[in-house]
Amino acid sequence: MPLFAPVRVRGGRHRLRRLVRHRRGVVAAGLAVTAAALVAAGPQPGADGPDPGRVRGHPVADQVRERPGPRLVAAPVRIADAETVRLLGPGDRVDVVATGDTGEASVVARGARVTKVPEPVDGAAGGALVVVSVERATAHRLVGAGTTGRLAVTLC
Repeated sequence: MPLFAPVRVRGGRHRLRRLVRHRRGVVAAGLAVTAAALVAAGPQPGADGPDPGRVRGHPVADQVRERPGPRLVAAPVRIADAETVRLLGPGDRVDVVATGDTGEASVVARGARVTKVPEPVDGAAGGALVVVSVERATAHRLVGAGTTGRLAVTLC
């Protein structure tokens, strides 16, 4: 058999070695491919569908439902001492106290927020009106306490 020079495939191994030696080029190429993939996965302008602004490949998350808090209602309350009502303003927190015929006092509403203090009307019954924001069940207790006794407020 005759002697001849070995056959070499041109540049195969040398290109790989050159890429490994020049890491910056490899990192730059990887970043370019990643950026192209992100642009391709982004929202398509003018896309028709149920949600044109939605990014492809990402599931639509359900909206987080807020936990329903206590349902508040506005309850008008007639306070026996009109001068005390003059000290109140919207946003104040008050405890509403009921006194019965026996002289016993009981707290009917705790931490009720004053929403409105209407101007006194000439010739109105004794006391002054205050509108407070409370839960529905507390509003029912306020109405019942206001019909059977006198109501007073304390600032919180």
